[in-house]
Amino acid sequence: MTWNEVVQLFATVATPVAVLLAWWQLRLTKEQSVVTFEDSLAREYRELAGRLPIGVLLGEQISDTEYSKTLDDLYRYVDLSNEQVFLRINRRITKKTWQNWADGIKTNVSRPVFKRAWQEIKRRAPDSFAELRRLEESDFAADPARWR
Repeated sequence: MTWNEVVQLFATVATPVAVLLAWWQLRLTKEQSVVTFEDSLAREYRELAGRLPIGVLLGEQISDTEYSKTLDDLYRYVDLSNEQVFLRINRRITKKTWQNWADGIKTNVSRPVFKRAWQEIKRRAPDSFAELRRLEESDFAADPARWR
């Protein structure tokens, strides 16, 4: 075998291996960016939850005064939840993450203060939060990625 033939054989083998490695690296990079994105939304939720009175998160009632002070953050929670549904519709978050978030949304909106706020927000903003309304209609069981 001549030197030229050895180089050609190496090139024939190396090219598909390089393509495979490049594909694998792109796949890993995409997966990491999705995880980073999902983590940023989880962090946003934790920041919102951290501003709420603990009783709200434990499913306890709060005074009307405390409710009024908390309504801005509850609105932001509804907005974040709606955005999460929208992101799943567009397949920007994984199914596994979506299942966790959907369970959390369902649990939260069943708690008295969240439920009260969600009912008030729906009444006061009837043309907003269509994605979350649709999810609620499915009893939080639908995978919004299938709505497209």
